[in-house]
Amino acid sequence: MKTCYSYIISLFVLSLISCKSHQSSAPAGDSVQSNEANIVQPTIVTDTTFNDTDDPAIWINRTDPSKSLILGTDKGDSTGGIFVFNLEGKLDKTKSIYNLKRPNNIDIEYGFDYKGKKIDIAVFTERGRNMIRVISLPDMKFIDNGGIEVFKGDSLQDPMGISLYKNVSKDKIYAIVGRKTGPFDKYLWQYELKANSKGIVSAKKVREFGRFSGKKEIEAIVVDDSLGYVYYSDETVGIRQYYASPDSSDKELALFASTGVTSDHEGLSIYPSSKNTGFIILSDQQANKFHIFSREGNAGDPYNHSLLKIVKVASVESDGSDVTALPLNGTFQKGLFVVMSTDKTFHYYRWEDIAGDLEKQ
Repeated sequence: MKTCYSYIISLFVLSLISCKSHQSSAPAGDSVQSNEANIVQPTIVTDTTFNDTDDPAIWINRTDPSKSLILGTDKGDSTGGIFVFNLEGKLDKTKSIYNLKRPNNIDIEYGFDYKGKKIDIAVFTERGRNMIRVISLPDMKFIDNGGIEVFKGDSLQDPMGISLYKNVSKDKIYAIVGRKTGPFDKYLWQYELKANSKGIVSAKKVREFGRFSGKKEIEAIVVDDSLGYVYYSDETVGIRQYYASPDSSDKELALFASTGVTSDHEGLSIYPSSKNTGFIILSDQQANKFHIFSREGNAGDPYNHSLLKIVKVASVESDGSDVTALPLNGTFQKGLFVVMSTDKTFHYYRWEDIAGDLEKQ
């Protein structure tokens, strides 16, 4: 649920112009722009999937952005899949993957070391097999020798959420994985991904971290590569923020969005306006709304993420989302925001329709 900001922004730079927990300083609906009558409509609705859409991920074609792809999970228990769509929302059956056991969340990362070269990868949780799966992009080929078991040796398994983190300085890529249920502490497990000389990817656990309220579950996870943070939704409680690097402190940096959400805190994505600024976007699932927070926090207080805007959308009970700030084609010139909808589709929104006047503030 995250675009690789540090890597992609560097390629497209000419296209873009003591830690303490905090509560968000502006409760939802309090001095925040929210127009209930103005429902933002998608520019494109994709072809339908078979079962139950859940989480999208945007793959940027750096040679020709107009040929970028949207990968979306479809949560069938034995007939699940990874559906691949173009920017017009048309299904590519030749690239889509079928007959998976409840694929849940998916994320993409760029520049993975693979047999002496750099490739792009997608990683998703196959919940019915207690696995994470690794695919090379854009050919959509498995490179994991049948899957990588996660939460091994723990009685609480059922992987759901996943986000990838690239430590650019160390040239390492990690998967941060959540599960259906877990302990009140060390809920998330972090794995370093590596490929051997034969091209088979394995994962080494390097960290357990992250608080959990115990109230519902943790599914939505997003990593900000450039700033080095991971955020996740503790459903009905708020968004928790930690350092993404396994070498950093495991102390919680912030808990925000703790008021004003109807029920479940769900999909998370990050829109970068620059290397250090932008927006954190949260799905208020049962209200069909998205809450937009400051990515950089407040002046002198980077962990106080103020609520800036609430947007009501046409998609229904959105579980997952992804966003890119890069211009892709004539339709999505200022970026693309993709969300799932319970009608077995994914909705594509122009970023300017979501943001409105936010970029001018």
